[in-house]
Amino acid sequence: MNRFINLTFKFLPLMSVVVFAACSNQNNGANPTANDPNAANNPTATNADTRFAAAKGCKNIGILLPESDSSARYEAYDRPLLEKEIKARIPDATIQYANANNDADTQQNQADAALTKGACILVVDPKDSDKASVIVQKAKASQVPVIAYDRLIQDPDVAYYVSFDNVRVGELQGQYIADQFKKGAYGLKPGANLVMINGSQTDNNALQFREGALKALQPLVDSKQLNLVFDQYTPNWDNGRAQSIMEGILTQQKNNVQAAYVANDGMANTVIAALRTQKLDGKILVTGQDATLTGIQNILTGDQSMTIYKPIAKEAQATAELVAALSNGTTPGNLVNGQTALKSGGQVASALITPIAVDKTNIQQTVLADGYLKREQVCNGLTGDTTGICRG
Repeated sequence: MNRFINLTFKFLPLMSVVVFAACSNQNNGANPTANDPNAANNPTATNADTRFAAAKGCKNIGILLPESDSSARYEAYDRPLLEKEIKARIPDATIQYANANNDADTQQNQADAALTKGACILVVDPKDSDKASVIVQKAKASQVPVIAYDRLIQDPDVAYYVSFDNVRVGELQGQYIADQFKKGAYGLKPGANLVMINGSQTDNNALQFREGALKALQPLVDSKQLNLVFDQYTPNWDNGRAQSIMEGILTQQKNNVQAAYVANDGMANTVIAALRTQKLDGKILVTGQDATLTGIQNILTGDQSMTIYKPIAKEAQATAELVAALSNGTTPGNLVNGQTALKSGGQVASALITPIAVDKTNIQQTVLADGYLKREQVCNGLTGDTTGICRG
């Protein structure tokens, strides 16, 4: 099982860095550089009216999402919310929708098809952040803007990027582990073993999640208070692969693991399955992300420690506002609140939303209070609730 163990201290992937900046003066109208001192270095701030001429008056919008097998969010939340919010702002809009099912080439073909069928604005959540540059360039040739949704596309001609502060997501996950270490929870004490099961390396978000997590965890690793025994990316965010990886780690470490940084709830659920086989479920700290139904249920039963709630409704609303601004030929104003750096240089104007850490102490005040999940959903058929939320 040693093939699973491959520490990555020797290399750190080049990661996108989110640089927050005041963007209230950004102008995508007739004179977009007039009030923007960074316009010369920011392709998204210049010549917007020329580059995206096809967007003016656009009512044919393509929505391309990356997959549906490793995370339930895209079909359950993102698709219906995006369609609802865009049509609320452009009532007679035509929506062309496609899901790439975890295949970057399929997504490129779907983008080509949408453009052929007259899409004049594309909203793309890329399967592969680098390969999706081809989509941006083909759209640019037709003066069609691409909004990178949730995941960054590594291309300076992206019109806007809408997401959460993904480095902050990782920070919240990593800080949760650090805080529990300070409390001595889950048997965490100096010398405790930590594993990191990261997302897909082709997803720029996964790079940022890991970057943020290490901001909180690296000092504990450097001081030998935590022993990082595994740190790898998981191709395609594959849940089954995550379970196999965890099984290999437990074998190699003879079950001596106290904390598992797991990048999302889907993989966390299969990591928990591996722990359950060894009767370790609930005894090892497990992180997650996305506040999925399964993730929240795992928190209620004590098998998962925390997740990250990302209000997808706000992300969809921000995206729809940008679609409407492009269609109406108006500026997005304060909606654009930052710039996100690309690996190759340059920046993309960004609308970044704040993520929220959730554990058993604040489920009711967050995901349930917002209606993201309903108590009836969460409690349906659930046994072993340790919080009392499902009682009565």
